[in-house]
Amino acid sequence: MFDILKACTLALEAVETLVEKGRVAVAGRVVANGRIDGEALETHQCAAHGLAWIATYRSALAKMLAWAQRLNEAGALGKLEILILHATFGEYLAQIRGGLAMSQVEIVRPANLGLTAEDMMAFLTNDVEQLIVSGIAPEVREDIAGHLAHHHFGNPGRGDKTLDMVCDQFRRFADEQVIPNAQEWHLKNDLIPLSVIKQMSELGVFGLAVPERYGGLGMGKSAMCVVTEELSRGYLAVGSLGTRSEIAAELIRLGGTEEQKTKWLPKIASGEILTAAVFTEPDTGSDLASLVTRAVRDVDIYRITGAKTWITHGARSDLMTILARTNQNEKGYRGLSMFLAEKSRGDDADPFPAAGMSGSEIPVLGYRGMKEYEITFDNFEVPAANLLGGEEGRGFKQLMATFESARIQTAARAVGVAQYALELGLKYSEERVQFGKPIFAFPRIFGKLAWMTVETMIARQITLASAREKDSEKRCDIEAGMAKLLAARVAWSNADNALQIHGGNGYAEECPISRVLCDARILNIFEGAAEIQAQVIARGLLLPHD
Repeated sequence: MFDILKACTLALEAVETLVEKGRVAVAGRVVANGRIDGEALETHQCAAHGLAWIATYRSALAKMLAWAQRLNEAGALGKLEILILHATFGEYLAQIRGGLAMSQVEIVRPANLGLTAEDMMAFLTNDVEQLIVSGIAPEVREDIAGHLAHHHFGNPGRGDKTLDMVCDQFRRFADEQVIPNAQEWHLKNDLIPLSVIKQMSELGVFGLAVPERYGGLGMGKSAMCVVTEELSRGYLAVGSLGTRSEIAAELIRLGGTEEQKTKWLPKIASGEILTAAVFTEPDTGSDLASLVTRAVRDVDIYRITGAKTWITHGARSDLMTILARTNQNEKGYRGLSMFLAEKSRGDDADPFPAAGMSGSEIPVLGYRGMKEYEITFDNFEVPAANLLGGEEGRGFKQLMATFESARIQTAARAVGVAQYALELGLKYSEERVQFGKPIFAFPRIFGKLAWMTVETMIARQITLASAREKDSEKRCDIEAGMAKLLAARVAWSNADNALQIHGGNGYAEECPISRVLCDARILNIFEGAAEIQAQVIARGLLLPHD
């Protein structure tokens, strides 16, 4: 067999050259005088977002090659890992050549970016052509399926024994405490039991990335990814509990005063208090600059008035991070401030017992376990000392500083959902007998599962790579965005395919894959919808310092 690592290295160079040509072509449409023209970017939005997707594929290929090289250097690159790498390059190169799905109805093709026939001819080097032909061959997926028969999904290649131990610990917790109960919690729309949250606190979930001097474990984002993946594999809401604390802790760690850090971070890290992010408003969505909820200073307190929506875990939280407008004359980002708002913990019987606030639950298809709420504030009082950082007008900047971590963690949640969908699909295909044999024996079933295995590993590697960048204190907004963009698509694809493998049985509410499908769908929306994510990536690619 040809040297797969060498071929992939040379093919990656061809991809990088092609992506740069595409970037230059798209920039020619939307960049003028060293700045991005907003109107032109909107006009050519599909091309710009297509560039973001193709660049994400480039990043995914690079991270998968790096994964294989690390395993090879450690003497751990086995046949399955070679097959996964081969399938990755074969399929993604073929899609770059012929058409890449931004969604089920939006296919970006080279010509959409302004790439010419000559550009594509130059891209199709011998290595690229060989990888496409051999990597998409049915035999590759069949060989991967052979390993799946032994429930082998590939070596994650973390290269860190501590992370491997953390993974094992939280996989056991998910298997023993979460998975046996998740379907019941979902069907009953129950809040995750406090007993489970207590166990998570004892395991250090809420303080993973909090510095040790503030009571956390100080393990960084890579550990956070491993833990989040395993918990989300058990139940998306359980994995997402850590996100609540991550957002709040990151806001306070990066933007708070020393007094605020000392007061709140130890309580968040220990799980003593639960948090909720209160940012979105009914008419704003991702357009945070248009927020109208106002905070008016009255001596030593602020009075907050306005409506918020899609507030996850809003009732049972003890501390809300509220984004509100303190400068009514400034309608943009600069008029926003962030508040650390204490509240009484509510429950299903009385969700909002605190004075100055009321709300109601938003019924949702999935992502249950914490519940979503609409909340109305009417002169809700917050001490002036709880203005994050002690200075007005910094709220949006403070929030932006958390986006990288939040998106990395969301990508990790997606990987967990994708992995569990794969496991459910595999288990059912082995047990379901039709026409005298398990349906796993049919090529269109094992072929689906083989590709699900490949893309789950792709999503895992691009997510872990972005976490390592963050741990190195490097700017990684584009990397985090790419991880979230791709991993969310993989989670939905895996869940959809796993349900298809289940057939009609998977459509029943009692079947876990029906829950996983509902949970997977939200991942393309929160923490930046796929379209917003592609916009952010495109801007970063077109003008890195814009």
